[in-house]
Amino acid sequence: VLRDDFRQPPGDVVVAAGEPAVLECVPPRGHPEPSVSWKKNGARLSDKDEHLTIRGGKLMLASTRKSDAGVYVCVATNVVGERDSEPAELVVF
Repeated sequence: VLRDDFRQPPGDVVVAAGEPAVLECVPPRGHPEPSVSWKKNGARLSDKDEHLTIRGGKLMLASTRKSDAGVYVCVATNVVGERDSEPAELVVF
């Protein structure tokens, strides 16, 4: 189990449609260092989705759409387990 808290949980983001959005998290320390993935409204996001980029602890949306709005959770995973961050809300207006 990853016992430590996230060094930086994602924060809420408010953007206008068409603007870029970045959600950032720094996972807990762990051995091995945890990898980061993201969930939106409980469903894991694929880094194959061309609309978004997942790099390090960042989730980047180049041009947000109304449909991107929702609750995002950063998930840290390593061989001993996984841990979800506090949720962050993305609001698109």
